[in-house]
Amino acid sequence: MLDAGELGELIAPAVEVLGYELTGVEYLSGSALLRVYIDSKNGITVDDCQVVSHQLSGLLDVEDPIPGHYTLEVSSPGLDRLLFKVKDYERFAGSRVKIKLLAPLSGRRKFSGVLQGLEGESVLIEEDGENISIPLDQIAQARLVPEY
Repeated sequence: MLDAGELGELIAPAVEVLGYELTGVEYLSGSALLRVYIDSKNGITVDDCQVVSHQLSGLLDVEDPIPGHYTLEVSSPGLDRLLFKVKDYERFAGSRVKIKLLAPLSGRRKFSGVLQGLEGESVLIEEDGENISIPLDQIAQARLVPEY
């Protein structure tokens, strides 16, 4: 069984050849759900998701990286997009984010603030006037917070 990163490496070429960007992959083993996030300069429509889903279904049937039954879901990243890649933390600097950690840092597992970017192997956020450095390898999930 491949992890989400390995699944992303497997399917990225099939997504990119169609003209889309693979922004991330989640595999939720408890619900047997493979969620693939795609984006493009023009945004993503339901038709775009259908085209990519069809392409990936064939690839995944041939490669068979996930044993047993699973559901494939192709989606746009949305306004509250998850940050999967190191480059996402640079790309969205200046945006509001929510970060959940694998283990407590200074007694906390959840942080919310303005993403400042990266410094070495850490993500920097500004929360209530304080700069906080969070090791990348401690982040369970990071998500943009839409501002309306």
